[in-house]
Amino acid sequence: MAADDAYARLAGTLERIQCASGHTELTRALSTEDLSYETGIPEPVVVNLLAGGRAEETSVAQRVRQRLDFLRETRRRGDGKRYTLEEIAAAAGVTRQTMSEWRRKGIPGLESADRLRRFFALPPGFFFADEPEALDEALQRHLQAYESRSDPLAGLRTPEILRLAARGLLSPSGVQAMAQWAEAVTRNAPPVAGSGGQGREYGDGPGRQAGDRPARQGRTW
Repeated sequence: MAADDAYARLAGTLERIQCASGHTELTRALSTEDLSYETGIPEPVVVNLLAGGRAEETSVAQRVRQRLDFLRETRRRGDGKRYTLEEIAAAAGVTRQTMSEWRRKGIPGLESADRLRRFFALPPGFFFADEPEALDEALQRHLQAYESRSDPLAGLRTPEILRLAARGLLSPSGVQAMAQWAEAVTRNAPPVAGSGGQGREYGDGPGRQAGDRPARQGRTW
């Protein structure tokens, strides 16, 4: 995805979230800490992107190495300790020496990156997606939550229902019956959970533990 297209798509998503949430400041509607944790983007960069700014341009290799560092600093084992390089290397299917090489000047192959993504339950594209693309992807669940809250019947507008309507297969009585059913099932529906909180899980890995918070960045391997 070209950079300008990625930024344009992100701007559109942010505008929809702002409209649906009713917040003039997106940092009130979204947790920049959680978004940083989920995407691997440093929190100050997330804040800047939410304000309509741009991330500093980096090469793919620089981006991957930054997110490898971020991964090791923010993910913890079940006992609360950091994963060792040996453990991360084993998850990637390589040696510790290869991990150190990636940190200095290389990048993992697609297979190794996918192994790490699955082990740590990371979103697709965690290592390679540029900042606006990664943030836009992470924001989609927040957008869905806010728009569902502002339009509780949005979930009924499925492609299947729309196709039936377009083909004229829904009679007036059928439409009325569906409307009555929709009113009945939404009358006492529980409120939609807030869009903050813990990040989405993407796989079978350890993911984020309750109470975890991103550790201070800037350490080296």
